[in-house]
Amino acid sequence: MTDPAPLPSLADRARLVQAEATIVGVHFFRQTPVFVLGEEALLFAAPEGKKLVAIHGGGILANAADGLRIVTGGDDGKLIATNREGAHEILATDEKKRWIDQVALGPDGAVAWAAGKVAHVRTGKGDQRDLDVPSTVAGLAFFPKGFRLAIAHYNGATLWFPNAAGAKPDVLEWKGSHLGVTVSPDGKFLITTMQEQTLHGWRIVDAKHMRMSGYSARVRSLSWTHDGKALATSGSEQLILWPFEGKDGPMGKQPTMLAASPARCSAVACHPRQPVAAAGFADGSVLLVRLDDGALILAREADGDPVSALGWSAEGQVLAMGTEGGTGSVLTL
Repeated sequence: MTDPAPLPSLADRARLVQAEATIVGVHFFRQTPVFVLGEEALLFAAPEGKKLVAIHGGGILANAADGLRIVTGGDDGKLIATNREGAHEILATDEKKRWIDQVALGPDGAVAWAAGKVAHVRTGKGDQRDLDVPSTVAGLAFFPKGFRLAIAHYNGATLWFPNAAGAKPDVLEWKGSHLGVTVSPDGKFLITTMQEQTLHGWRIVDAKHMRMSGYSARVRSLSWTHDGKALATSGSEQLILWPFEGKDGPMGKQPTMLAASPARCSAVACHPRQPVAAAGFADGSVLLVRLDDGALILAREADGDPVSALGWSAEGQVLAMGTEGGTGSVLTL
C-alpha cells in the first residue's frame, strides 16, 4: 500500500510571531492581526514589527471584536476596550471584583458582559441594563437583527430584550450545563455547547429541540459559514459541519465531515466570503478546507503544539493562527 500523496502546502509562507504566552483569541484591525494572550496583554503583529500592549492585571478570560475595538474581560474584574492604536479604556469594573468571563459585541456599539449570575448590557449611548439569571452565565451572543441577547446557563438559555423594560425574558429549557451559545445568522436557530460531548439547539419560532451529537470531546469552537448555511465545529477528529438550510435546520439530517485527522480538531474559523474553513488541530496542524468538495491545503505544519485560536481578516486575505504554546503564524493568501 502506497503512502497518500502529500497535501499542497502554504505553511512555509506563513510569518511566525512568538507570543511567549498561550494565545486565546485572534482578531484583526484591517490587515493587522492581534493575538489575545491568556495573561494580561494583546500582541499586535504588524509586518513591520510586533507590539505588546498590557491591559489587564491578570488572566484574560473573554474577548470579542468588531473591527473597531477589541473588548476583553479579565480575572481582575475589568472590562476593557482597546482600539487599533493600542489605546485602551476601562468600560466597566465589577463592584464585587468577580471575574468577567463572558463578552459579546452587538449592534450600534453595544457591549454585553457577565460576572457570576448577572448579565449586563450597555448600549452605544451608554445606557445600561442588568439581568439576573438562574445560574452562572456561561455564554453570551447578540441576535443578528434587533436588540436581543442570548444567555447560556445551567439548564438552558435565556432570551432577553434589554430595552423592553418590565418584559419577562423567554427561557429555552434543556437539562444540563450549557457552556456557550451562538445564534444563526438568519436569527432562526439558537445553539449551545454543552459540558457533554454534544450540542443542543432550538428552533426559536416554536422552541423545537435539536440535539447534535457524535463528538469525541466537548465542542469548544464554533464558526458559521459565510452564507450562514452551515455551522462548523471542533470536537472530533475531523471538521464537522451541520446544515442549517430550510426551516428545520439540522433536524433529521447528518453532518458533513471533512479533513479527517489523527488529531482532534481544536479550533475552527470559516472564511468571511468564500466556502472555505480553517481547521486547527491538537497536533498543531492547520488545514484550509474547501467546503464544496473537501479539498485540503496545509496552512501550518503539525509540531505537537495544539492550535488554540484562528481568525481571518475581514476580506479573507489573511489568516492568523495561534497555539497553546504561544506561537503565532500569519498567512497572507
